Amino acid sequence: MRILQIVPSISLVYGGPSQMILGLAPALAQSGVEVTVITTNINGDNGQKPLDVPLNSPIQQDGYEIIYFRCSPFRRYKFSLDLCKWLNRHVSTYDLAHIHALFSPVSSLSAMICRQQQIPYILRPLGTLDPADLRKKKQLKQLYVAILERHNLAGAAAIHFTSTQEAKISARFGVSTKDLVIPLGVNWVDGEENGKDNSIRQQLAIPHGIPLVLFMSRIAPKKGLDLLIPALEKLLANGLKFHFVLAGSNPQDPNYETKIRLQIQNSTLRSHSTITGFITGESKTALLQGADIFVLPSYYENFGIAVAEAMVAGIPVVISDGVHICQQVRDSESGWVGTTDVNDLVKLLTEALENPQERQRRGLRAKAYALQHYSWNAIARQIIAAYQDIIIGN
Repeated sequence: MRILQIVPSISLVYGGPSQMILGLAPALAQSGVEVTVITTNINGDNGQKPLDVPLNSPIQQDGYEIIYFRCSPFRRYKFSLDLCKWLNRHVSTYDLAHIHALFSPVSSLSAMICRQQQIPYILRPLGTLDPADLRKKKQLKQLYVAILERHNLAGAAAIHFTSTQEAKISARFGVSTKDLVIPLGVNWVDGEENGKDNSIRQQLAIPHGIPLVLFMSRIAPKKGLDLLIPALEKLLANGLKFHFVLAGSNPQDPNYETKIRLQIQNSTLRSHSTITGFITGESKTALLQGADIFVLPSYYENFGIAVAEAMVAGIPVVISDGVHICQQVRDSESGWVGTTDVNDLVKLLTEALENPQERQRRGLRAKAYALQHYSWNAIARQIIAAYQDIIIGN
C-alpha cells in the first residue's frame, strides 16, 4: 500500500493531535506500508520562526518520507499553495489519503483534490466536530461547512474518530459517512525497574513522601485550569500536602498562559507549585516517571493524548468526563473520573492523595491498559485493516 498522510502542521506548538503523525507514520512503515507525509513548515501563528527544514523535497526518516512546504504569509490559516500543487500532481500515485484536520484550507483543498482524482480519503476531525468547539466562530464555521466541509465529509471513505464518545457527540451536518473509531497511540515511557525515578523530585526539592500532582498539557481555557487551581487551593486549606507541577505553554494564546501563571503566583499555591513551561524529551520523561497523580479536568477533549501518556507511564489519572476516554479510564480502573465541578475535583483528588496504595494499584492498571490499547503497533494494525477494507471496497 502507498498511503499519503496530510496534516497542516506537525510543530510541537500545535500539540499532540498534530504530532501523532510522528508516531503513526513509523508504525505503519514498520508493518510494510509505504508512507509519505506532507505538511507545512509553520511553527506558530504569533511571530515564531518557521521550522528549519528543507522544503519541497522528500526527507527520509524512520522508514517513511516527509515533505515540508512553505506556509503562506497568512500563517494562522496554515495554507500552502505549493503543497496543493504537489498534491494535484502526485495524489493519483497513492492508494489512499489520510487527512488530519477539518476547517483548515490545506485539509479542505486536499479532500477536494482527492475527490476530483477519485482517490479514497479518510478525514480525522481532531475534535473540531465537537459541539463545544463548533460554537467558536460559529457563523464563520457554518459558512465554511456550507461551502466546503459538508461536501468533503460526504465524499470521505470514513471519518476517523479517536474515541467512541467523540463519534457519538460529533456533528455530521446531515452526512452519513462511515465512522472509524481508532484511538491514538503513545510512546512507551518506562520508569526504573525498582520504583519511580526520583531525579525530578530531587531537582524540584520535593520532600520525600509529598505526592507530585502533574498537569501536563496545553494551557488553554478548555483544559479546566479554572477548576483545578481553586480545587488545589481548597486541598491546601484542608491540610493536604502535595507539590503541583504545571507543565505546558500556549504560544497561540500567550495572554491566557500569563493569566494562569499570575493566578498561581498570587495564590496559596505559590510555595507548593512549580511552573516549567513547555517541556519535551528527557525533561518530559522525568516528570512522567516522577509524578504520583496526573490531572486533566478538561471541559472537552476528543481523546486526551496527555492522559494516555500518563497512563502508559503508570500514573493514575484524575480527569473529567469531558475527556472522551473517560469510560476507558473507569472500566480499566486507571484512575478517577468526575464532573467539571470544583468540589467534585476536590473530592477525587482528596481520595487519590490520601490513598497511596490505591494510587499504586490504579497506576499499574493504567499502564497495563495503555500498553495493550494505546501502543503504536496495536494502533497501526487497526488502521492498516481499515485502509485495506477501504481500498478493496473502492
